[in-house]
Amino acid sequence: MLKIKEAIIVEGRYDKNKLSQIVDTLILETSGFGVFNDKEKRVLFKRICEQKGVIILTDSDGAGFIIRNHLKGVLPKEKVKHAYIPQIAGKEKRKSAASKEGFLGVEGVNDVVIIDALIKAGATLQSDDSTPETKIPITKTDFYEDGLSGGEASAKLRQEVLKICNLPSHMTANAMLEAINILFTYEQYKEIVLKAKTSCNL
Repeated sequence: MLKIKEAIIVEGRYDKNKLSQIVDTLILETSGFGVFNDKEKRVLFKRICEQKGVIILTDSDGAGFIIRNHLKGVLPKEKVKHAYIPQIAGKEKRKSAASKEGFLGVEGVNDVVIIDALIKAGATLQSDDSTPETKIPITKTDFYEDGLSGGEASAKLRQEVLKICNLPSHMTANAMLEAINILFTYEQYKEIVLKAKTSCNL
């Protein structure tokens, strides 16, 4: 498995599943054109991009290039790398018919093609013998126990945490949990909650 520093942005969950079997890194999905109207997702992508850099890997069809160009417009250019798969005719096994343009998407191409595309994009390779990062996950139970859900002051406390984390104020609890898990360690999360409680006099 290829270990790389940058996060990879793909179009959908089948692409994500494919990449997770080849590459050891954070893999994000745009939900196709869904990212166009999802401000929370764009903000999260931008934060991750600023933190560790991203590689955009979309399909080689017209839709893939539209999504790629949209991301180019919202992410910091100096932190973005572009990986391109060749236009290979065919259809994915799970589909009954080929795509409109008749090319294989990311999920359908050979593993070697994807690895080659990532290396050509300038992916920062990391050694397999480096110490694996053990990260304690932040769960819904943590949110409940820390007063971020299920309590009278939960909404107020969540707003303060979002403010401290510099995340959109309208984020749902689930989106907030996902973002905090990606951007912060468990220890950092606990410090943020403590700071928020102090600010809210809780």
